[in-house]
Amino acid sequence: MTRVVLAAAHRDHDTANNPDANLAAFCQRCHMIHDRPEHQRRRWVTLFRRKALGDLFSAPYG
Repeated sequence: MTRVVLAAAHRDHDTANNPDANLAAFCQRCHMIHDRPEHQRRRWVTLFRRKALGDLFSAPYG
């Protein structure tokens, strides 16, 4: 027997947009696959900002 935990996912990745049509119930694996492009985009933005701040203040960023 396998236990599956469902997670509510926002179809458009906007957590402020909560009508039923924008929500989907996915298993945790499918939810992560659905959110992967958004996570990659956010990771790039975070690293870019961190590097820019490091360049601005001549401090090591890591």
